[in-house]
Amino acid sequence: MGEATDFLWRPRIGELLWNTVRLLVLGVLVSTAVGVAGAWVVERTDVPARGWWHGLLCAPLAVPAFVNGYGWVSTTHAVQSFPGAVMVVSLSYFPLVYLPTVAALRRLDPAVEEVATALGKGLWQVFWRVTLPAISPAVLGGALLVGLHLLAEYGALQLLNYPTLTTAILQQYATVFNGPEATLLALVLVTFCLLLLGIELLLRGRRRRARVGSGARREPTRIRLGRRRPVVIGGLALLAVWALGVPIGALVRWLVRGTSSGIDWGELTGAASSTFVLALLGGLLATAAAVPVVWLAVRHRGLVTTAIERSVYTASAMPGIVIALALVTVSIRAVPAVYQTLGLLLVGYLILFLPRAVVSVRSTFELVPPNLEEVARSLGCSGPAVARRVTLPLVLPGLSAAAALVALAVATELTATLLLAPIGTETLATRFWSDASSVAYGAAAPYALALIALSVPSTWLLARLSMRSR
Repeated sequence: MGEATDFLWRPRIGELLWNTVRLLVLGVLVSTAVGVAGAWVVERTDVPARGWWHGLLCAPLAVPAFVNGYGWVSTTHAVQSFPGAVMVVSLSYFPLVYLPTVAALRRLDPAVEEVATALGKGLWQVFWRVTLPAISPAVLGGALLVGLHLLAEYGALQLLNYPTLTTAILQQYATVFNGPEATLLALVLVTFCLLLLGIELLLRGRRRRARVGSGARREPTRIRLGRRRPVVIGGLALLAVWALGVPIGALVRWLVRGTSSGIDWGELTGAASSTFVLALLGGLLATAAAVPVVWLAVRHRGLVTTAIERSVYTASAMPGIVIALALVTVSIRAVPAVYQTLGLLLVGYLILFLPRAVVSVRSTFELVPPNLEEVARSLGCSGPAVARRVTLPLVLPGLSAAAALVALAVATELTATLLLAPIGTETLATRFWSDASSVAYGAAAPYALALIALSVPSTWLLARLSMRSR
């Protein structure tokens, strides 16, 4: 105990804690502000080409954070700083807030806002007192996902040369393989995760938000931007250029001009095939596992069910390598036959990315009125029949969104895949990291571009689902 205390009181640990806390706080705030503002502009104003802007604001999901960091670092080393780290992670993760917020705004009955306006409330009063409280579950869920991703982010921060608890853990394992000290740092990350969960639970409250009626099935009255339109369009364009133009431009530049840009099409195709299969299996598995967790948390609220739901988030605050090493240790000692198998790799993905599925499924499940299920039971439907004929059609968009989100995460996962993947299995992310960490930017570019291309279908699906929420 004394050695653990001495280790945690070292000045270096204090520096890592400070770096982690300020990145977490500012990264979540910036990502949430950008995501909510973008969603409100697209859904509530008369900005032209709303569909195009929606697609551009969803598109950063297809660019992994470490690819974004690679693009900025290979363009300018000025981003290797705290402001640069905040900018890069915010550009990478704001769609996690934007997407659920857009969906929530489209489900919101516009008559609620119109009544507030008719009662003399101004634009900002309507937003703060009516709109934001109504969409708060979606905003809080997205902000929670951003915070959890920031706690576990490694690749982008390593490229940006910004040390945090996560990068320190991996350095401990990679250099001296110091298990006890790395475990202590991982426990600190778990503490941060529990703190985030507590704050989100406190802000969410216990108020039910489901309604039996669908509200006014019409488009809301658009707010006229007037003279502010050029400023708003310029802000959206700048955001799209920073989040997409810089990283993709850097990849194309290194692909064309890099001296090490020879492409091995066999390796590229093999890595792309492995990535697709793993992403599909991981997305389906995590979504299936999220359904009973959310059903218990929403339909049978209590201390036990809340604890079950919150427990799934804990592992996501730890770096993938910590989860992977734990699974490696357990498998070697208890079940050697599963070591370096596809099943063990999928278990690792399930532990890491189940929170993504839970947040997506819950945001839809909360809006399913329990009265509809009770009426179906009173009419003689059995439990499975109610789930199939009533609940499933209503939550299907949330299930599809959850599967797409997890598939994106699996496709871009790095550290756990390096340790748990069967021998000979390589993904686009692991191939990219192998070249990028060796400063072979030209060789890494094809794998990054292929990873972005493979992520486009899931991103497109998420964008379509959020726009069809009405």
